[in-house]
Amino acid sequence: MSSVKPPLGPATRLCMSLAARPGRFGTRFHNRLYELLGLDYVYKAFTTTDLPAAIGGVRALGIRGCAISMPFKEAVIPLLDGLDSSAAAIDSVNTIVNDDGRLTGHNTDYTAIVSLLAQAGIGPDTPFLLHGAGGMAKAVAAALRDRGHRHGTIVARNAARGRPLADSYGYRWTPDFDGETASLLINATPLGMAGSADATRLAFPDALIAAADTVFDVVALPVDTPLMQAAQRHGRRCICGAEVAVLQALAQFVLYTGVQPSAAQVEAAAAFARAA
Repeated sequence: MSSVKPPLGPATRLCMSLAARPGRFGTRFHNRLYELLGLDYVYKAFTTTDLPAAIGGVRALGIRGCAISMPFKEAVIPLLDGLDSSAAAIDSVNTIVNDDGRLTGHNTDYTAIVSLLAQAGIGPDTPFLLHGAGGMAKAVAAALRDRGHRHGTIVARNAARGRPLADSYGYRWTPDFDGETASLLINATPLGMAGSADATRLAFPDALIAAADTVFDVVALPVDTPLMQAAQRHGRRCICGAEVAVLQALAQFVLYTGVQPSAAQVEAAAAFARAA
């Protein structure tokens, strides 16, 4: 049941997001939780071509929190006053918290991935293949390293990105899947993402999926990506990107408001956000 949300007024606190292509999930998720909990907050998505001015506005206008998406996750760091350990671990920010004009960067993608790997009971001795070399791959690689995983390979065709990423976290790099196998497969590329040119493509060869124990896809939409469908067909354990999206958005919500919603409220907000 929803609590009574105060009407918009001078006391209403604003939270926002900055992305090259703003999505709807975060906006709907946060605003739905504000309604369910009766909080005097509002959340709005923005884009910008002037990141320093946008972050200056966050500080000057007292905007409580700001989600950061690509391509701003690294560029925003010099504009902040400090980094939480989650962001410092990977030099990447997806969340800014404004405490009376002091801006601190966090990375709730990183914390969500650590949490999901732990919940799935995946031990640090589990060998893995991580497909991708972008910002999300960086968060995944850091989470794996910090959980003690030592046996892993970064698969990325772009050597200029893949090799340095692997070297940074103590893993091996390869440009393709030839001869590779692992118990844990993780997709951190856009392959399978709804609305993209690669929406129907598998992120791993079918034979690799069949030989794995666990398949983790960070793509959040659709929930049933081609990779998740293939893993289910082979009876593999699945961790889906929708779980990452919810956990990282929930962590942002708690950072901004100081309120921990119930499990039922989180699920209701997630269902509302996915229905868009």
